[in-house]
Formats: sequence, structure tokens, C-alpha cells
Amino acid sequence: MAIKLSNRTKLIKPSPTLSLSAKATQMRQAGIDVVNFGVGEPDFNTPEYIKAAAHKAIDANFTRYTANAGIIELREAIAAKLMRDNGLSYSPKDILVSPGAKASILNILIAVCDTDDQVLIPVPYWVTYPYQTLMADAVPVYIQTEVSEGYKIQPQALQEAIDDSPCAKVLILNSPSNPTGAVYSREELETIAEICVKNDILIISDEIYERLVYDDVKHVSIASISQEAKDHTVIVNGVSKAYAMTGWRLGYAAGPSHIINAAGRVQEHTTSCVNSITQKACVTALNDEDDSIENMRKEFWKRRDYMYDMLMKIPNVVCKKPQGAFYIMPDISWYLANNKIGIKTAAHFCDQLLEKYHVAMVDGGSFGVKGTVRFSYANSMENINKGVTRFTEFLKEISS
Repeated sequence: MAIKLSNRTKLIKPSPTLSLSAKATQMRQAGIDVVNFGVGEPDFNTPEYIKAAAHKAIDANFTRYTANAGIIELREAIAAKLMRDNGLSYSPKDILVSPGAKASILNILIAVCDTDDQVLIPVPYWVTYPYQTLMADAVPVYIQTEVSEGYKIQPQALQEAIDDSPCAKVLILNSPSNPTGAVYSREELETIAEICVKNDILIISDEIYERLVYDDVKHVSIASISQEAKDHTVIVNGVSKAYAMTGWRLGYAAGPSHIINAAGRVQEHTTSCVNSITQKACVTALNDEDDSIENMRKEFWKRRDYMYDMLMKIPNVVCKKPQGAFYIMPDISWYLANNKIGIKTAAHFCDQLLEKYHVAMVDGGSFGVKGTVRFSYANSMENINKGVTRFTEFLKEISS
């Protein structure tokens, strides 16, 4: 007899980005020329100065367990970074280092949510937020946004969601955003902070794409708005995106000490400490940064402009220009309503695009927005040109 699975696991679906990446990898291994716009991972190598620090840690035999919350040198480096970049003062005891920002968010949710507490999630959302909410036995509450408003939550919609959710406890805010690249201004964050403080809502501010902003846009942490906002915020960040260190697996959370302490107790009984060598490398990454990170940002900026310009030339594709991260999420609803091969959903569209034209991208429904697809421009100019050209040809084929 098969052992019955928990009801919790029945609600959790595989990550569409990881599943798509796996399928694209299988096709490449079979010799197929696939352009993969699906995975949210820089295509740059980790900078040499960071790799050198990891080698040094290995040579020094720094290979044992560390303190659960992270080595003190790293938490001090994170505290210094938060002051330097965000104007925020945190003690090392207010910081928890975890194996990726994803783990940081789950630790916080488990630490603060009781059964049936409600977590407010703006739509579009990163695919993992709803499932982590469910893992914490909490209930996701979705706040709709509009492309005309830059896919950002509006004050009235936030207040209405709180009023309609008697057990609302947490708002997850992601700026710069995955999947839209939206970046909240200081004025917008001031209003959101005021509402959350007034209603005693904890803000989990996912700032993992903080360094990847373009044009004259500036990243602002909502915790910097006021002391009251800081008291109601846990910042989540890490080194994966800006430092091209996705495989190193290191994220961190900074916030009120009682929440960080509770999240640390959760971590003690799940993953425990982060890889010791990664921690040493990240001390160097934060303290001794060279120009490689800024050079990567400038290259992403060029790629964003190039991809956006190509997409805007396609008839009936609606596209909002992203301000940060490395994603573009165009609306292809016209083609779903006007094609000759029976495609009705963006998910079906993505399947056909991969099978016929060997271009991998993620269905926008995975992020809560039907009729859209998400491109990642963490890719070479050559692949961007090749992939968007194939995308354009597929649209012509199905609609002509």
C-alpha cells in the first residue's frame, strides 16, 4: 500500500521555471539548438576575486560547520552593505544568513505565520511566493495590478485587500520585480509603508534584484522610509543575481531581532548553516567589490534595450519596458485569440514554441497573469536576436 502524502504537498506544484529549464537542457543534450529565455540566472561567470576567496578558504581548511546564523564576518559585511547602500543600521544579530533568498523567505513565513494567517501577494508574483505561503500553513491573498499602472499595487487596492482579509499578517513586496522588472519609487513605497504600519502588517521586502536597475531609476528599500517602516519590514537579499553566484546558494534576511531569532530557530532544524566556503567568498564579494558587478549591470541594460526594441516592432504585442531585474513580460493575448492552430492559452503557446521553434520561455500564468509570457534577457545578444526572431516567426506562422 502506498503511503498517503500530506495535503500540503498536494497543493504544491513543480516550479515552472526549473521544469522548463530541465526540458530545454534535455533538448540541447539531444543536439537541438534551443534558445532558453526561461531561467532567471545570469549568464556571466562569478567574478574572479570572489572565486579566489573561495579557493583561499578551502586551502585554509575552512570546511566545517559555522554558526547557524552565519559567520560574524559575513553578518558584519552585510550590515555594512545595508548601511552603505540603503542607509539602514542593523546589528549582526538582526541578520540571518540562509542557503538562498528562497530559504530566507520561507524561514520568515514559518516564523511569523500561524495556520490560516493571510499573506498578501501582488500579481504578477514570483512563482514561489504562493507555495511558500502554503508551506507555512498560511493563505495567499492576491492583489491584482494593471499593466497601465506598471504592474504595481495601488494604495486603494492594498487597503481593500487588508479590509477584506481579517487575518492579513504579511505583505510580500518584490522590487525590482520578477517577472515584470517593475521598480517602486520612494513616493509609492511611502504610501505602502504607511498603510502597512497603520494596519500592523509585516512587509517581506524581496530586494534580490536591487543592483539591477536601469536608466535614471534608483532602488529604494521600503525599510528606509521611516523607523516605523523599518520596524515592520524584513529585508531579503542575497548574492545570486548581481554577483552571478546562483549556484553558491546564499541569501540573507535583516529585520526586527525577535523575528530574525525565530527564523534562525526554524533554520536550525531544517538546513542549518550555509556552506562555509560560500560564506567566506561572500565576505569578499561584499567588502572588496570590483567593477565586474557594474559591468554586468551595464550589459544587462544594453540587452534590455535590444530585446525591448525587437519586441515593440511585433504587431499586436503589448509590452511594458522594465526598469530593473532581467525580465520582460509581453502580452500576447491578441495571438491567443487570433491563431489558426487552436492555441488558447499562453502555456500551450510556450509548449508549441519550444517544440516547433526551439525557444523556451515561461507562461505568464505561472506568475498569475494569463495571456502573457516571460522572457529573461540574461542571455547573449546573439541568442536574444536568434530567439526573438524565432518568436516573431512563430507568431506570423500561427496568425497568417
